[in-house]
Amino acid sequence: MHPNPAFRNDDRALHEALVEEIGFGMIFAATPDGPRVAHTPLLSTGDGAVQFHLARGNALTRAIESATALIVVNGPDGYVSPRWYADPAQVPTWNYVALELEGRVRRMEREGLRALLEALSARHEARLTDGAPWTMDKMPEAALSQMMDAIVGFEMEVLAWRPTFKLSQNKAPEERERVAAGLEAEGSPAIAQLMRRLVP
Repeated sequence: MHPNPAFRNDDRALHEALVEEIGFGMIFAATPDGPRVAHTPLLSTGDGAVQFHLARGNALTRAIESATALIVVNGPDGYVSPRWYADPAQVPTWNYVALELEGRVRRMEREGLRALLEALSARHEARLTDGAPWTMDKMPEAALSQMMDAIVGFEMEVLAWRPTFKLSQNKAPEERERVAAGLEAEGSPAIAQLMRRLVP
């Protein structure tokens, strides 16, 4: 989390929406062999927990159960050039959105893992527009069972939400608009849109 309090955001609904919209993150935890990270789809339960799954052979899978872990979700980001400011006393920086979630992890039962996989595929299939959505019942049960044997489902009870919404809040409105326009022109429209929507 960025140390400048101007870049913090206490809107829990927005944090949940970020997890929902991005749908992917990194899980960090300590293992007997040192710190490890895994990349995985995420599902917010809407009541303060986040679910995910890892390959059974992943080093984190053996160490994470009942441990405290950290999930990081990265939102839009973009390089900010000093050329976009009227004030010449500026340096390059980066605007970005990131959310850190810290909490205790528990292993899910097989039924919970299946429900997680069904929810994840339904959510992401719904975003596609080219035909009928894929559903798990289209897969032979034996093949699905074999694939499920290769992964483990987990749920984190989130005890700390640490967001950073670095959107040039420390700049004057006219400077922010120049930065947003620069980001948009250089191919980072998502971070520009958040700057305009979330900063008064």
